[in-house]
Amino acid sequence: MLLFSYSMFMLMSAYSLLKLNKTLILEINLFDLSTSSFPLILIFDKISVSFSMVVTLISGSVFMFSHKYMEEDPFSGRFIWILLSFVISMNLLIFSGSIFFLLLGWDGLGITSFALIIYYESKESQLAGFQTLMINRLGDVIIVMSMFIFLSVGQFSFFSMTDKMFYTSGIVLMLCIAALTKSAQFPFSSWLPAAMAAPTPVSALVHSSTLVTAGIFLIIRLSYSLPLSQNICSMLLLCGSVTCLLGGWAATYENDIKKIIALSTLSQLGVMVFSLGMNLPALGLFHLYTHALFKALLFLAAGHILMITFGVQDIRSMGGVGVMMPLTCVMFNISSLCLIGAPFMSAFYSKHLILEKMFMSSINFFSVVIMMLATMFTAKYVSRTLKSVSWDKTGIPLMSSCSTIFTSLPVLILAIGAITGGKLILSLEISNLELAYLPSFEGSAINFVTLFGVVYGLLENDTSKSSFVLSTLFFLTPLIYGSTKSFSLLMDKMKFLDNGWVEPYYLIKNYSMWLGSYFSQEGVWPSSRVIMTSFYISLMLIFGVLFSG
Repeated sequence: MLLFSYSMFMLMSAYSLLKLNKTLILEINLFDLSTSSFPLILIFDKISVSFSMVVTLISGSVFMFSHKYMEEDPFSGRFIWILLSFVISMNLLIFSGSIFFLLLGWDGLGITSFALIIYYESKESQLAGFQTLMINRLGDVIIVMSMFIFLSVGQFSFFSMTDKMFYTSGIVLMLCIAALTKSAQFPFSSWLPAAMAAPTPVSALVHSSTLVTAGIFLIIRLSYSLPLSQNICSMLLLCGSVTCLLGGWAATYENDIKKIIALSTLSQLGVMVFSLGMNLPALGLFHLYTHALFKALLFLAAGHILMITFGVQDIRSMGGVGVMMPLTCVMFNISSLCLIGAPFMSAFYSKHLILEKMFMSSINFFSVVIMMLATMFTAKYVSRTLKSVSWDKTGIPLMSSCSTIFTSLPVLILAIGAITGGKLILSLEISNLELAYLPSFEGSAINFVTLFGVVYGLLENDTSKSSFVLSTLFFLTPLIYGSTKSFSLLMDKMKFLDNGWVEPYYLIKNYSMWLGSYFSQEGVWPSSRVIMTSFYISLMLIFGVLFSG
Protein backbone atom coordinates (compact mmCIF):
# COMPACT_ATOMS: atom_id res chain seq x y z
CA MET A 1 0.00 0.00 0.00
CA LEU A 2 2.91 2.33 0.71
CA LEU A 3 4.38 1.76 -2.76
CA PHE A 4 1.01 2.21 -4.47
CA SER A 5 0.39 5.45 -2.53
CA TYR A 6 3.84 6.75 -3.44
CA SER A 7 3.18 5.86 -7.08
CA MET A 8 -0.05 7.86 -7.12
CA PHE A 9 1.74 10.83 -5.53
CA MET A 10 4.46 10.61 -8.20
CA LEU A 11 1.76 10.44 -10.89
CA MET A 12 0.23 13.71 -9.70
CA SER A 13 3.67 15.30 -9.36
CA ALA A 14 4.64 14.23 -12.88
CA TYR A 15 1.42 15.67 -14.28
CA SER A 16 2.05 18.97 -12.49
CA LEU A 17 5.66 19.22 -13.65
CA LEU A 18 4.56 18.32 -17.16
CA LYS A 19 1.97 21.07 -17.30
CA LEU A 20 4.21 23.68 -15.67
CA ASN A 21 7.30 22.53 -17.61
CA LYS A 22 9.43 23.01 -14.50
CA THR A 23 12.51 21.28 -13.09
CA LEU A 24 13.38 21.28 -9.38
CA ILE A 25 17.01 20.85 -8.29
CA LEU A 26 18.00 20.19 -4.69
CA GLU A 27 21.73 20.62 -4.04
CA ILE A 28 23.48 19.78 -0.77
CA ASN A 29 27.15 20.76 -0.65
CA LEU A 30 29.15 18.19 1.32
CA PHE A 31 32.46 20.06 1.41
CA ASP A 32 34.78 22.22 -0.67
CA LEU A 33 38.32 21.36 -1.65
CA SER A 34 40.29 24.15 -3.30
CA THR A 35 38.03 25.38 -6.13
CA SER A 36 35.99 22.16 -6.40
CA SER A 37 32.78 21.54 -4.50
CA PHE A 38 31.52 18.04 -3.70
CA PRO A 39 27.70 18.18 -3.82
CA LEU A 40 24.77 15.78 -3.58
CA ILE A 41 22.25 16.84 -6.23
CA LEU A 42 18.66 15.65 -6.63
CA ILE A 43 16.78 16.29 -9.89
CA PHE A 44 12.96 16.41 -9.91
CA ASP A 45 11.64 16.76 -13.43
CA LYS A 46 9.10 15.01 -15.63
CA ILE A 47 11.57 12.24 -16.54
CA SER A 48 12.70 11.25 -13.05
CA VAL A 49 9.29 11.64 -11.41
CA SER A 50 7.43 9.69 -14.12
CA PHE A 51 10.00 6.88 -14.11
CA SER A 52 9.84 6.67 -10.31
CA MET A 53 6.07 6.36 -10.64
CA VAL A 54 6.44 3.43 -13.05
CA VAL A 55 9.04 1.72 -10.82
CA THR A 56 6.94 1.97 -7.65
CA LEU A 57 3.74 0.90 -9.44
CA ILE A 58 5.45 -2.25 -10.69
CA SER A 59 7.15 -2.77 -7.32
CA GLY A 60 3.82 -2.58 -5.49
CA SER A 61 2.36 -5.21 -7.81
CA VAL A 62 5.41 -7.45 -7.40
CA PHE A 63 5.32 -7.12 -3.60
CA MET A 64 1.66 -8.09 -3.57
CA PHE A 65 2.40 -11.10 -5.78
CA SER A 66 5.35 -12.05 -3.52
CA HIS A 67 2.99 -12.34 -0.56
CA LYS A 68 1.48 -15.44 -2.19
CA TYR A 69 4.53 -16.69 -4.10
CA MET A 70 6.89 -16.70 -1.09
CA GLU A 71 4.36 -17.64 1.62
CA GLU A 72 6.01 -21.00 2.34
CA ASP A 73 9.51 -19.55 2.54
CA PRO A 74 10.74 -19.42 6.17
CA PHE A 75 12.75 -16.24 5.49
CA SER A 76 10.14 -14.32 3.53
CA GLY A 77 10.54 -11.28 5.80
CA ARG A 78 14.23 -11.02 4.97
CA PHE A 79 13.38 -11.41 1.27
CA ILE A 80 10.90 -8.51 1.41
CA TRP A 81 13.41 -6.21 3.12
CA ILE A 82 16.14 -6.94 0.57
CA LEU A 83 13.63 -6.39 -2.23
CA LEU A 84 12.60 -3.06 -0.70
CA SER A 85 16.27 -2.01 -0.50
CA PHE A 86 16.53 -2.87 -4.18
CA VAL A 87 13.62 -0.55 -5.03
CA ILE A 88 14.99 2.27 -2.85
CA SER A 89 18.40 2.02 -4.55
CA MET A 90 16.75 2.33 -7.96
CA ASN A 91 14.87 5.45 -6.84
CA LEU A 92 18.10 6.99 -5.55
CA LEU A 93 19.66 6.45 -8.98
CA ILE A 94 16.62 7.92 -10.76
CA PHE A 95 16.76 11.21 -8.84
CA SER A 96 20.58 11.48 -8.80
CA GLY A 97 22.11 14.59 -10.30
CA SER A 98 25.74 14.20 -9.23
CA ILE A 99 28.26 11.41 -9.49
CA PHE A 100 28.16 10.78 -5.71
CA PHE A 101 24.41 10.26 -5.54
CA LEU A 102 24.63 8.18 -8.72
CA LEU A 103 27.18 5.85 -7.11
CA LEU A 104 24.96 5.52 -4.04
CA GLY A 105 22.10 4.08 -6.08
CA TRP A 106 24.37 2.28 -8.57
CA ASP A 107 26.28 0.34 -5.90
CA GLY A 108 23.08 -0.25 -3.93
CA LEU A 109 21.58 -1.97 -6.98
CA GLY A 110 24.68 -4.13 -7.41
CA ILE A 111 24.83 -5.29 -3.79
CA THR A 112 21.11 -5.96 -3.35
CA SER A 113 20.84 -7.71 -6.73
CA PHE A 114 23.69 -10.02 -5.70
CA ALA A 115 21.90 -10.82 -2.43
CA LEU A 116 18.66 -11.56 -4.29
CA ILE A 117 20.23 -13.74 -6.99
CA ILE A 118 21.96 -15.98 -4.41
CA TYR A 119 18.79 -16.09 -2.27
CA TYR A 120 18.27 -19.77 -3.13
CA GLU A 121 21.45 -21.27 -1.72
CA SER A 122 22.67 -23.52 -4.50
CA LYS A 123 25.80 -23.76 -6.59
CA GLU A 124 23.99 -22.50 -9.68
CA SER A 125 22.70 -19.38 -7.93
CA GLN A 126 26.12 -18.66 -6.40
CA LEU A 127 27.83 -18.87 -9.79
CA ALA A 128 25.13 -16.66 -11.33
CA GLY A 129 25.45 -14.13 -8.51
CA PHE A 130 29.23 -14.05 -8.79
CA GLN A 131 29.08 -13.59 -12.56
CA THR A 132 26.55 -10.77 -12.20
CA LEU A 133 28.62 -9.08 -9.52
CA MET A 134 31.87 -9.27 -11.50
CA ILE A 135 30.40 -7.76 -14.69
CA ASN A 136 28.60 -5.02 -12.76
CA ARG A 137 31.80 -4.29 -10.84
CA LEU A 138 33.43 -3.53 -14.18
CA GLY A 139 30.96 -0.72 -14.73
CA ASP A 140 31.45 0.50 -11.16
CA VAL A 141 35.22 0.72 -11.69
CA ILE A 142 34.72 2.75 -14.88
CA ILE A 143 32.44 5.21 -13.07
CA VAL A 144 34.95 5.58 -10.22
CA MET A 145 37.70 6.21 -12.78
CA SER A 146 35.57 8.94 -14.38
CA MET A 147 35.68 10.85 -11.09
CA PHE A 148 39.25 11.90 -11.90
CA ILE A 149 38.01 13.55 -15.09
CA PHE A 150 35.16 15.18 -13.15
CA LEU A 151 37.73 16.57 -10.73
CA SER A 152 39.80 18.01 -13.57
CA VAL A 153 36.66 19.70 -14.92
CA GLY A 154 36.01 21.14 -11.46
CA GLN A 155 32.47 19.83 -10.94
CA PHE A 156 30.69 16.54 -10.25
CA SER A 157 27.31 17.24 -11.81
CA PHE A 158 26.86 15.77 -15.29
CA PHE A 159 23.81 17.94 -15.96
CA SER A 160 25.52 21.32 -15.82
CA MET A 161 28.27 20.33 -18.25
CA THR A 162 28.29 21.52 -21.86
CA ASP A 163 29.79 20.00 -24.97
CA LYS A 164 32.27 22.92 -25.10
CA MET A 165 34.24 21.49 -22.17
CA PHE A 166 37.49 19.75 -23.00
CA TYR A 167 36.90 16.50 -21.08
CA THR A 168 33.17 16.09 -21.79
CA SER A 169 33.57 13.46 -24.52
CA GLY A 170 35.72 11.27 -22.24
CA ILE A 171 33.18 11.47 -19.42
CA VAL A 172 30.28 10.60 -21.73
CA LEU A 173 32.19 7.66 -23.22
CA MET A 174 33.10 6.19 -19.82
CA LEU A 175 29.57 6.57 -18.46
CA CYS A 176 28.10 4.99 -21.61
CA ILE A 177 30.41 1.97 -21.33
CA ALA A 178 29.47 1.60 -17.65
CA ALA A 179 25.79 1.79 -18.63
CA LEU A 180 26.29 -0.98 -21.21
CA THR A 181 27.61 -3.33 -18.50
CA LYS A 182 24.62 -2.67 -16.25
CA SER A 183 22.14 -3.05 -19.13
CA ALA A 184 23.66 -6.37 -20.30
CA GLN A 185 24.54 -5.17 -23.78
CA PHE A 186 26.92 -7.10 -26.00
CA PRO A 187 29.58 -8.19 -24.97
CA PHE A 188 28.34 -8.03 -21.35
CA SER A 189 25.14 -10.00 -21.97
CA SER A 190 25.85 -13.32 -20.31
CA TRP A 191 24.86 -12.34 -16.76
CA LEU A 192 21.23 -11.57 -17.58
CA PRO A 193 20.04 -15.13 -18.39
CA ALA A 194 22.15 -16.41 -15.46
CA ALA A 195 20.27 -14.07 -13.10
CA MET A 196 17.20 -16.28 -13.58
CA ALA A 197 18.45 -18.24 -10.56
CA ALA A 198 16.66 -15.62 -8.43
CA PRO A 199 12.99 -16.05 -7.37
CA THR A 200 10.42 -15.07 -9.98
CA PRO A 201 9.30 -11.82 -8.20
CA VAL A 202 12.94 -10.68 -8.26
CA SER A 203 13.14 -11.47 -11.98
CA ALA A 204 9.99 -9.44 -12.57
CA LEU A 205 11.60 -6.39 -10.96
CA VAL A 206 15.09 -6.85 -12.41
CA HIS A 207 13.92 -7.33 -15.99
CA SER A 208 11.20 -4.69 -16.08
CA SER A 209 12.01 -1.44 -14.30
CA THR A 210 15.16 -1.81 -12.19
CA LEU A 211 18.79 -3.02 -12.57
CA VAL A 212 18.89 -3.53 -16.37
CA THR A 213 17.09 -0.23 -17.05
CA ALA A 214 19.51 1.72 -14.82
CA GLY A 215 22.12 1.88 -17.58
CA ILE A 216 19.53 2.83 -20.21
CA PHE A 217 18.23 5.59 -17.95
CA LEU A 218 21.76 6.94 -17.40
CA ILE A 219 22.38 7.22 -21.17
CA ILE A 220 18.98 8.90 -21.61
CA ARG A 221 19.92 11.43 -18.92
CA LEU A 222 23.22 12.13 -20.64
CA SER A 223 21.46 12.45 -24.03
CA TYR A 224 19.16 15.16 -22.72
CA SER A 225 22.09 17.13 -21.23
CA LEU A 226 24.88 16.48 -23.73
CA PRO A 227 24.66 15.56 -27.41
CA LEU A 228 26.19 12.15 -28.03
CA SER A 229 29.08 12.16 -30.49
CA GLN A 230 28.99 10.22 -33.74
CA ASN A 231 31.44 7.60 -32.44
CA ILE A 232 29.35 6.94 -29.32
CA CYS A 233 26.17 6.69 -31.41
CA SER A 234 27.87 4.18 -33.71
CA MET A 235 28.92 2.13 -30.67
CA LEU A 236 25.35 2.18 -29.33
CA LEU A 237 23.94 1.17 -32.72
CA LEU A 238 26.30 -1.80 -32.95
CA CYS A 239 25.77 -2.98 -29.36
CA GLY A 240 21.99 -2.49 -29.53
CA SER A 241 21.46 -4.30 -32.83
CA VAL A 242 23.76 -7.23 -31.97
CA THR A 243 22.16 -7.60 -28.52
CA CYS A 244 18.68 -7.56 -30.04
CA LEU A 245 19.64 -10.26 -32.54
CA LEU A 246 21.46 -12.28 -29.89
CA GLY A 247 18.50 -12.33 -27.48
CA GLY A 248 15.90 -13.15 -30.13
CA TRP A 249 17.97 -15.82 -31.86
CA ALA A 250 18.97 -17.59 -28.63
CA ALA A 251 15.35 -17.62 -27.40
CA THR A 252 14.25 -19.62 -30.43
CA TYR A 253 16.35 -22.60 -29.21
CA GLU A 254 15.47 -22.27 -25.51
CA ASN A 255 12.84 -24.39 -23.73
CA ASP A 256 13.02 -22.92 -20.20
CA ILE A 257 10.19 -20.40 -19.92
CA LYS A 258 12.09 -18.10 -17.54
CA LYS A 259 15.16 -18.05 -19.78
CA ILE A 260 12.99 -17.29 -22.80
CA ILE A 261 11.56 -14.27 -21.01
CA ALA A 262 15.07 -13.25 -19.88
CA LEU A 263 16.34 -13.40 -23.46
CA SER A 264 13.32 -11.39 -24.59
CA THR A 265 14.41 -8.71 -22.12
CA LEU A 266 17.85 -8.78 -23.74
CA SER A 267 16.23 -8.25 -27.12
CA GLN A 268 14.08 -5.32 -25.95
CA LEU A 269 17.04 -3.65 -24.24
CA GLY A 270 18.83 -3.83 -27.57
CA VAL A 271 15.91 -1.97 -29.18
CA MET A 272 16.20 0.81 -26.56
CA VAL A 273 19.97 1.19 -27.03
CA PHE A 274 19.44 1.16 -30.80
CA SER A 275 16.98 4.04 -30.39
CA LEU A 276 19.55 5.96 -28.34
CA GLY A 277 22.13 5.31 -31.06
CA MET A 278 19.79 7.06 -33.52
CA ASN A 279 19.73 10.09 -31.17
CA LEU A 280 16.10 9.51 -30.16
CA PRO A 281 16.24 9.56 -26.33
CA ALA A 282 12.56 10.47 -25.92
CA LEU A 283 11.52 7.47 -28.00
CA GLY A 284 13.91 5.22 -26.06
CA LEU A 285 12.40 6.42 -22.77
CA PHE A 286 8.92 5.83 -24.17
CA HIS A 287 9.78 2.22 -25.02
CA LEU A 288 11.41 1.86 -21.59
CA TYR A 289 8.07 2.71 -19.94
CA THR A 290 5.95 0.45 -22.11
CA HIS A 291 8.44 -2.43 -21.83
CA ALA A 292 8.52 -2.14 -18.03
CA LEU A 293 4.76 -2.52 -17.80
CA PHE A 294 4.28 -5.51 -20.09
CA LYS A 295 7.48 -7.32 -19.02
CA ALA A 296 6.45 -7.24 -15.34
CA LEU A 297 3.05 -8.59 -16.41
CA LEU A 298 4.76 -11.35 -18.41
CA PHE A 299 6.89 -12.45 -15.45
CA LEU A 300 3.99 -12.44 -12.97
CA ALA A 301 1.86 -14.47 -15.37
CA ALA A 302 4.73 -16.92 -15.85
CA GLY A 303 5.22 -17.12 -12.08
CA HIS A 304 1.55 -17.94 -11.63
CA ILE A 305 1.88 -20.69 -14.25
CA LEU A 306 4.91 -22.13 -12.43
CA MET A 307 2.86 -22.28 -9.22
CA ILE A 308 0.33 -24.69 -10.76
CA THR A 309 2.88 -26.79 -12.69
CA PHE A 310 4.80 -27.72 -9.51
CA GLY A 311 7.81 -25.65 -10.65
CA VAL A 312 8.22 -27.28 -14.08
CA GLN A 313 9.76 -24.65 -16.38
CA ASP A 314 10.01 -26.61 -19.65
CA ILE A 315 7.48 -25.22 -22.14
CA ARG A 316 7.28 -28.62 -23.89
CA SER A 317 5.74 -30.07 -20.72
CA MET A 318 3.20 -27.28 -20.31
CA GLY A 319 -0.14 -26.91 -21.97
CA GLY A 320 -3.74 -26.63 -20.98
CA VAL A 321 -3.01 -23.63 -18.76
CA GLY A 322 -5.89 -21.77 -20.32
CA VAL A 323 -8.33 -24.38 -19.01
CA MET A 324 -7.11 -24.09 -15.41
CA MET A 325 -6.38 -20.35 -15.33
CA PRO A 326 -8.10 -18.45 -18.16
CA LEU A 327 -7.29 -15.01 -16.68
CA THR A 328 -3.58 -15.73 -16.34
CA CYS A 329 -3.51 -17.29 -19.81
CA VAL A 330 -5.10 -14.18 -21.34
CA MET A 331 -2.56 -11.94 -19.54
CA PHE A 332 0.31 -14.12 -20.74
CA ASN A 333 -0.96 -13.80 -24.32
CA ILE A 334 -1.37 -10.01 -24.03
CA SER A 335 2.14 -9.46 -22.66
CA SER A 336 3.64 -11.82 -25.25
CA LEU A 337 1.95 -9.95 -28.09
CA CYS A 338 3.43 -6.73 -26.72
CA LEU A 339 6.88 -8.21 -27.34
CA ILE A 340 6.34 -8.24 -31.11
CA GLY A 341 4.64 -4.82 -31.10
CA ALA A 342 1.21 -6.12 -32.05
CA PRO A 343 -1.38 -3.45 -32.97
CA PHE A 344 -3.55 -2.00 -30.20
CA MET A 345 -0.91 -2.89 -27.58
CA SER A 346 1.28 -0.40 -25.72
CA ALA A 347 4.54 -1.54 -27.33
CA PHE A 348 3.11 -0.93 -30.80
CA TYR A 349 3.37 2.82 -30.23
CA SER A 350 7.05 2.62 -29.25
CA LYS A 351 8.74 -0.39 -30.84
CA HIS A 352 7.03 -0.10 -34.21
CA LEU A 353 7.87 3.60 -34.31
CA ILE A 354 11.55 2.88 -33.57
CA LEU A 355 11.68 0.46 -36.50
CA GLU A 356 10.03 3.05 -38.77
CA LYS A 357 12.47 5.77 -37.71
CA MET A 358 15.27 3.30 -38.45
CA PHE A 359 14.39 3.45 -42.16
CA MET A 360 14.28 7.26 -42.04
CA SER A 361 17.66 7.76 -40.33
CA SER A 362 21.03 7.76 -42.05
CA ILE A 363 22.45 4.69 -40.31
CA ASN A 364 24.42 1.91 -41.96
CA PHE A 365 22.71 -0.90 -43.82
CA PHE A 366 24.30 -3.55 -41.59
CA SER A 367 22.38 -2.35 -38.51
CA VAL A 368 19.10 -2.29 -40.45
CA VAL A 369 19.52 -5.91 -41.62
CA ILE A 370 20.39 -7.10 -38.10
CA MET A 371 17.35 -5.35 -36.59
CA MET A 372 15.02 -6.86 -39.19
CA LEU A 373 16.41 -10.33 -38.47
CA ALA A 374 15.97 -9.70 -34.74
CA THR A 375 12.34 -8.66 -35.34
CA MET A 376 11.69 -11.93 -37.19
CA PHE A 377 13.28 -14.05 -34.44
CA THR A 378 11.27 -12.19 -31.78
CA ALA A 379 8.01 -13.04 -33.53
CA LYS A 380 9.20 -16.63 -33.96
CA TYR A 381 9.95 -17.40 -30.30
CA VAL A 382 6.82 -15.57 -29.10
CA SER A 383 4.52 -17.66 -31.30
CA ARG A 384 6.43 -20.83 -30.40
CA THR A 385 6.07 -20.14 -26.67
CA LEU A 386 2.37 -19.29 -26.93
CA LYS A 387 1.73 -22.44 -28.94
CA SER A 388 3.37 -24.62 -26.27
CA VAL A 389 2.02 -22.92 -23.15
CA SER A 390 -1.45 -21.67 -24.08
CA TRP A 391 -2.70 -23.53 -27.11
CA ASP A 392 -1.22 -27.02 -26.73
CA LYS A 393 -2.75 -29.98 -24.97
CA THR A 394 -1.98 -30.72 -21.32
CA GLY A 395 1.46 -32.26 -20.92
CA ILE A 396 1.76 -32.71 -17.13
CA PRO A 397 -0.74 -32.98 -14.27
CA LEU A 398 -1.75 -29.53 -13.11
CA MET A 399 -2.77 -28.66 -9.59
CA SER A 400 -6.00 -26.78 -9.02
CA SER A 401 -5.91 -23.06 -9.70
CA CYS A 402 -4.30 -21.16 -6.83
CA SER A 403 -5.70 -17.76 -7.79
CA THR A 404 -6.16 -15.33 -4.92
CA ILE A 405 -6.48 -11.58 -4.74
CA PHE A 406 -2.71 -11.39 -4.19
CA THR A 407 -2.09 -12.99 -7.62
CA SER A 408 -5.04 -11.66 -9.64
CA LEU A 409 -5.03 -7.97 -8.62
CA PRO A 410 -1.35 -7.25 -9.53
CA VAL A 411 -1.83 -8.93 -12.91
CA LEU A 412 -4.95 -6.85 -13.62
CA ILE A 413 -3.19 -3.59 -12.65
CA LEU A 414 -0.24 -4.30 -14.93
CA ALA A 415 -2.53 -5.52 -17.74
CA ILE A 416 -4.25 -2.13 -17.83
CA GLY A 417 -0.84 -0.50 -18.24
CA ALA A 418 0.28 -3.02 -20.86
CA ILE A 419 -2.81 -2.38 -23.00
CA THR A 420 -3.43 1.37 -22.55
CA GLY A 421 0.00 2.60 -21.40
CA GLY A 422 1.33 3.38 -24.88
CA LYS A 423 -1.62 5.47 -26.00
CA LEU A 424 -1.89 7.19 -22.60
CA ILE A 425 1.79 8.24 -22.45
CA LEU A 426 1.73 9.34 -26.08
CA SER A 427 -1.28 11.58 -25.46
CA LEU A 428 0.15 13.13 -22.28
CA GLU A 429 3.74 13.81 -23.42
CA ILE A 430 4.08 15.53 -26.78
CA SER A 431 7.88 15.02 -26.88
CA ASN A 432 7.28 11.30 -27.48
CA LEU A 433 5.46 12.09 -30.71
CA GLU A 434 7.59 11.28 -33.74
CA LEU A 435 6.45 11.44 -37.35
CA ALA A 436 7.56 8.76 -39.79
CA TYR A 437 7.25 9.15 -43.57
CA LEU A 438 8.04 5.87 -45.30
CA PRO A 439 7.48 4.37 -48.73
CA SER A 440 4.87 1.65 -48.77
CA PHE A 441 7.50 -1.06 -49.37
CA GLU A 442 9.56 -0.22 -46.27
CA GLY A 443 6.45 0.21 -44.11
CA SER A 444 5.12 -3.16 -45.25
CA ALA A 445 8.50 -4.84 -44.77
CA ILE A 446 8.24 -4.52 -40.98
CA ASN A 447 4.80 -6.14 -40.93
CA PHE A 448 5.84 -8.84 -43.41
CA VAL A 449 8.94 -9.82 -41.39
CA THR A 450 6.88 -9.99 -38.19
CA LEU A 451 4.16 -12.09 -39.83
CA PHE A 452 6.77 -14.41 -41.35
CA GLY A 453 8.31 -14.96 -37.90
CA VAL A 454 4.89 -15.77 -36.38
CA VAL A 455 4.10 -18.37 -39.06
CA TYR A 456 7.60 -19.83 -38.82
CA GLY A 457 7.24 -20.26 -35.06
CA LEU A 458 3.83 -21.92 -35.38
CA LEU A 459 5.03 -24.40 -37.99
CA GLU A 460 8.28 -25.29 -36.24
CA ASN A 461 8.54 -28.66 -34.54
CA ASP A 462 9.04 -28.54 -30.75
CA THR A 463 11.66 -31.27 -30.88
CA SER A 464 14.29 -28.95 -32.39
CA LYS A 465 17.78 -29.46 -31.06
CA SER A 466 19.49 -26.83 -28.97
CA SER A 467 22.48 -24.89 -30.26
CA PHE A 468 25.56 -24.54 -28.06
CA VAL A 469 26.64 -21.38 -29.87
CA LEU A 470 23.33 -19.64 -29.20
CA SER A 471 22.66 -21.09 -25.75
CA THR A 472 26.02 -19.66 -24.65
CA LEU A 473 25.29 -16.32 -26.38
CA PHE A 474 28.06 -16.61 -28.98
CA PHE A 475 30.40 -18.22 -26.40
CA LEU A 476 30.05 -15.28 -24.00
CA THR A 477 28.99 -17.46 -21.08
CA PRO A 478 32.06 -19.77 -21.03
CA LEU A 479 34.30 -16.77 -21.68
CA ILE A 480 32.99 -14.78 -18.72
CA TYR A 481 32.78 -17.87 -16.53
CA GLY A 482 36.37 -18.83 -17.36
CA SER A 483 37.57 -15.30 -16.67
CA THR A 484 35.83 -15.12 -13.29
CA LYS A 485 37.07 -18.59 -12.37
CA SER A 486 40.65 -17.64 -13.29
CA PHE A 487 40.28 -14.49 -11.20
CA SER A 488 39.11 -16.50 -8.19
CA LEU A 489 42.03 -18.92 -8.63
CA LEU A 490 44.39 -15.95 -8.80
CA MET A 491 42.95 -14.68 -5.53
CA ASP A 492 43.60 -18.09 -3.98
CA LYS A 493 47.20 -17.89 -5.15
CA MET A 494 47.50 -14.41 -3.68
CA LYS A 495 46.61 -15.80 -0.26
CA PHE A 496 50.11 -17.31 -0.03
CA LEU A 497 51.58 -13.89 -0.72
CA ASP A 498 49.31 -12.34 1.90
CA ASN A 499 50.29 -14.97 4.44
CA GLY A 500 53.94 -14.27 3.69
CA TRP A 501 53.51 -10.56 4.34
CA VAL A 502 51.44 -10.85 7.50
CA GLU A 503 53.30 -13.80 9.00
CA PRO A 504 55.35 -11.52 11.35
CA TYR A 505 52.08 -9.97 12.51
CA TYR A 506 50.70 -13.38 13.55
CA LEU A 507 53.96 -14.18 15.40
CA ILE A 508 53.77 -10.90 17.30
CA LYS A 509 50.07 -11.45 18.00
CA ASN A 510 50.65 -14.97 19.40
CA TYR A 511 53.62 -13.78 21.50
CA SER A 512 51.55 -10.91 22.88
CA MET A 513 48.66 -13.24 23.76
CA TRP A 514 51.09 -15.55 25.56
CA LEU A 515 52.54 -12.64 27.51
CA GLY A 516 49.07 -11.40 28.37
CA SER A 517 47.94 -14.82 29.60
CA TYR A 518 51.14 -15.18 31.60
CA PHE A 519 50.89 -11.82 33.35
CA SER A 520 47.18 -12.25 34.03
CA GLN A 521 47.83 -15.30 36.23
CA GLU A 522 47.67 -15.06 39.98
CA GLY A 523 50.92 -14.27 41.76
CA VAL A 524 52.41 -12.46 38.81
CA TRP A 525 53.65 -8.90 39.23
CA PRO A 526 50.53 -6.63 39.14
CA SER A 527 52.07 -4.03 36.83
CA SER A 528 51.62 -6.30 33.79
CA ARG A 529 49.65 -3.63 31.94
CA VAL A 530 52.61 -1.29 32.18
CA ILE A 531 54.90 -3.95 30.74
CA MET A 532 52.50 -4.74 27.88
CA THR A 533 52.09 -1.05 27.10
CA SER A 534 55.87 -0.57 27.08
CA PHE A 535 56.23 -3.63 24.84
CA TYR A 536 53.83 -2.26 22.20
CA ILE A 537 55.39 1.21 22.32
CA SER A 538 58.87 -0.28 21.88
CA LEU A 539 57.61 -2.42 19.00
CA MET A 540 56.13 0.63 17.26
CA LEU A 541 59.40 2.53 17.74
CA ILE A 542 61.45 -0.34 16.25
CA PHE A 543 59.16 -0.55 13.18
CA GLY A 544 59.33 3.22 12.86
CA VAL A 545 63.12 3.24 12.84
CA LEU A 546 63.31 0.34 10.37
CA PHE A 547 60.86 1.78 7.82
CA SER A 548 62.05 5.38 8.14
CA GLY A 549 65.50 4.44 6.82
